[in-house]
Amino acid sequence: VRASFAACNAAALARQDGGRAGLYARLKLAGLDEAPCHLAIFAEPEPAQGHGLGRATMPEMAAYSAVLAAHTLWLVARAEGLGLGWVSILEPEAVKAALEVPAGWVLIGYFCLGYPREEHERPELERAGWERRRRVELLRR
Repeated sequence: VRASFAACNAAALARQDGGRAGLYARLKLAGLDEAPCHLAIFAEPEPAQGHGLGRATMPEMAAYSAVLAAHTLWLVARAEGLGLGWVSILEPEAVKAALEVPAGWVLIGYFCLGYPREEHERPELERAGWERRRRVELLRR
């Protein structure tokens, strides 16, 4: 998993232009080396359990359920003072191979869990100058 992140991160860095490349290189994008707990959440698109109930017209429901489980985990982790980072700069097939999951499973997310070194009110990407938050008015449409 670490090797997949390194390769994908290097490719992403190569796609950055000018000063943005330097900014990208300084971002802390993975807690893979620091987090004491790693976990992957997968969805089985067509499980036998449930006999297809709820998936005939919306087959994406298995994946949505797994995403909701990840969100719930994130909320519980934060409530307990833990940090949860979603590592998306990696190849899903490499993760599936490394973890030897059954064929057909879909990677929903790879996460790093642990106690943060420090707490901040502002998101890390905003503090680093990569992105700014949108005004609340833009979100209330």
